Amino acid sequence: MSGRNNNKLPTNLPQLQNLIKRDPACYAEEFLQQYKHYQSIVEVFKLQPDKPNKELATLVMFMAQTAHCYPQHLEDFPQQLKSILSSQHTLMDSDLRMTLCKALIMLRNKDLISPSVLLELFFELFRCHDKLLRKTLYTHIVTDIKNINAKHKNNKVNSTLQNFMYTMLRDNNAIAAKMSLDVMIELYRRNIWNDAKTVNVITTACFSKVTKILVAALQFFLGRDEEKKDSDSESEDDGPTARDLMVRYATSKKNTKSKKKLDKAMKVLKKHKKKKRPEVYNFSAIHLIHDPQEFAEKLLKELENSKERFEVKMMLMDLISRLVGIHELFLFNYYPFIQRFIQPHQREVTKILLFAAQSTHHLVPPEIAQSLLMTVANNFVTERNSGEVMTVGINAIKELTSRCPLAMTEELLQDLAQYKTHKDKNVCMSARALIQLFRTLDPKMLQKKFRGKPTEASTEAKIHAYGELVAKDYIPGAEVLEVEKEPKEGEDDDGWESASLSDDEEDGEWIDVYHSSDEEQKEVAEKLQAMPEGERKSKAAAVSGSRLLTQEEFKKIRIAQVSKEINAAPGKSEKRKNVEIDSDEEESRGELLSLRDIERLHKKPKSDKESRLATVLAGRTDRKEFVRKRTKMNPHASTTNKEKKKNKSFMMMRYSQNIRSKNKRSFRDKQIALRDALLKKRKRLMK
Repeated sequence: MSGRNNNKLPTNLPQLQNLIKRDPACYAEEFLQQYKHYQSIVEVFKLQPDKPNKELATLVMFMAQTAHCYPQHLEDFPQQLKSILSSQHTLMDSDLRMTLCKALIMLRNKDLISPSVLLELFFELFRCHDKLLRKTLYTHIVTDIKNINAKHKNNKVNSTLQNFMYTMLRDNNAIAAKMSLDVMIELYRRNIWNDAKTVNVITTACFSKVTKILVAALQFFLGRDEEKKDSDSESEDDGPTARDLMVRYATSKKNTKSKKKLDKAMKVLKKHKKKKRPEVYNFSAIHLIHDPQEFAEKLLKELENSKERFEVKMMLMDLISRLVGIHELFLFNYYPFIQRFIQPHQREVTKILLFAAQSTHHLVPPEIAQSLLMTVANNFVTERNSGEVMTVGINAIKELTSRCPLAMTEELLQDLAQYKTHKDKNVCMSARALIQLFRTLDPKMLQKKFRGKPTEASTEAKIHAYGELVAKDYIPGAEVLEVEKEPKEGEDDDGWESASLSDDEEDGEWIDVYHSSDEEQKEVAEKLQAMPEGERKSKAAAVSGSRLLTQEEFKKIRIAQVSKEINAAPGKSEKRKNVEIDSDEEESRGELLSLRDIERLHKKPKSDKESRLATVLAGRTDRKEFVRKRTKMNPHASTTNKEKKKNKSFMMMRYSQNIRSKNKRSFRDKQIALRDALLKKRKRLMK
């Protein structure tokens, strides 16, 4: 009996840990006993650091769990663990190393160790060849820095860690450098370290000799990882998709109730997808680079001497073109380099054409831009190429000249305009789009038959000489605010007259309201056309400098400027009433071009026999799932007579009774059969 009541606390650490957390003062002696035991175990471990030691791991976790109860005794405990890991992390057992790291993470969560000291140690531990350990440390570093900057930016800690990461990116260990780069990229994407210092530290990774580090840095500036993450984040277990709902409706009973149910489910699904969509930030890391000119020159030198795969070279070309286009840099050696790849047979040639168009701007000298433009025209826009190749070439020329109009010459433009009547629909529409572009840039470069109806905007359009800048001290189109009719009392800004409430309104009936008519808008347009050019500028300057304009007023100015492209020029008759405006052209275009702008085909090309046959065969892969399966109880059993008849030819079965019975009986045969049946029934009843 006495043995049952013996104190087992020295050997039962979980029980002692629980009691210490409840009352630390009462169990101080037991804790000190375990602490002395821990110190002796550490001395033994230092003699043989390469052997596993489960007892040390258990004591370390016990100390980490109770460290906040005895801070005076365990003041040096975090530093001891740090020194053990710093000196022995390459030799010690992987499980023991993971235990010591988890103990330090626990101490950091209890704020018993400074973040800068611990995070620097963890960055050094990235050199270990332990994937699970690196993943654990990566998760803690990102979470800890996020918590440090949760309430406000801790610039002191951030600056210290950023300087340390700058040295880690140059580390000889490729794994440690790659993990450090991943941490910085993840912190930038989470909007924690979104300053210029972080971006400029990441730029150094673009010159790494390790391919993985180079690709990760390039993907960060090109923004490709976000698209990949968004596509990977959509799991199949989130619920039914839109296709599932449509199939369910198609196979169910068709009525009004099921149609309403489908519409409601589709709305809920659409709303759910909008909520799941991650927040997108409009700023780009390319804008935060301190010296983009020097950065682009170094990248071009790296590209010229690179021996990487073609995909990596494409990423370098993409980044250089974005830098040149966004910052309007002078990188004249880049254009002859990219001209070597502008061939119809070149792999990924549409992307290369996109890079060529992206790297041009209005500050590129005309002779350099013309050389690039002529290369595209000579290699793509020729009759010996297919319609798709010619379409891609004309689209690339259109995008290039929209950014650098001086690259186009009148002779080349007249030749390209002749493709307006080409037999291929795609080539025809691309040529018309190019003509429409120069109708807005400078119609005088086109032949008279291609200039179209003169409008107010086309009469003012002109391509300025190289280096010529037109600075205006007023907002173009602001004169429309002075000419417009002031709203009357009881009428709001949009020209709508406020209607008084009536008894019919309470019953839910419609109420007629007054809207400004088209005649008033025409009257305003006529007043603007009759106004001299000097008076327009003076009124626009007076409006621009008199007050701050609202968003509604800017909207009216934009409408007035767009109407100049529709309204006929002064002295010309208006013949066209309905004007179709391409919605894609009206959308606000960003700084970067899209591959769709180069590969735009207005008509889907005809598929050949091989592609059609491949589509048919692809559709037959899952057909067996919807076929009724007839299995035998005994797979080795013989077939029945009914199954054998299916495989016999018709000539063998033509005189069979089953085959003959399929024919319709005559009226006489039906009479005889009915008589025999009645006689048989009568005999049965008589018995």
